[in-house]
Amino acid sequence: MSGILDLLNSDMGRQMISGVSNQTGTSASDTSNVLSMALPVLMGAMKKNVQTEQGAAGLMNALSGKHNGSILDNLGGLFDGGVDDSVMNDGAGILGHVLGGNQANVQNALSSQSGVDAGSIGQILQVAAPLLMGFLGKQKQQSNVNDASGMNALLGGMLGGQPKQNQSLIASLIDADGDGSVLDDVAGMVLGGSKKKGGLGGLLGGLFGK
Repeated sequence: MSGILDLLNSDMGRQMISGVSNQTGTSASDTSNVLSMALPVLMGAMKKNVQTEQGAAGLMNALSGKHNGSILDNLGGLFDGGVDDSVMNDGAGILGHVLGGNQANVQNALSSQSGVDAGSIGQILQVAAPLLMGFLGKQKQQSNVNDASGMNALLGGMLGGQPKQNQSLIASLIDADGDGSVLDDVAGMVLGGSKKKGGLGGLLGGLFGK
């Protein structure tokens, strides 16, 4: 089972980085840097969601259907001439459900860490989110995941080995006003220690519950 950072270092990952870079007008090095920090945050949010039976079922259904990995079968065609609006809209929907009202905070924090402007980071995430879902879909098939515990283990395994700078980034995204945001929960999962109650709730329900 590949980790998310292994993905970015693979041939497919390099093709993804190049395509996202061309789509957004951001350098390949900046794009790679942003993705290496952002994708673990998105996966951590998903991992929190699969702690509930409904959340796990919804994510598995999405990964068996629309996000089964087919988007990765022709990355050259996906990026040739620009990413289709339907993919961009799908990415926007994924981000909205995964991050909710914290999306701007995430983009600003990534901007601060990477030096890339927040608007460009928003575009990078919008293109990358459907690709991440497709990668998860392929991993689900290859690992024969068919229940919540398997999905939890799959995401946990892919999140393993995060470098300190990623942990520091997630720590910087902890919500200080105590509203129990998703980012508190992700930080608690990655960094250990106490986690506030609340968190993702039904944020993914609208996306994966259809």
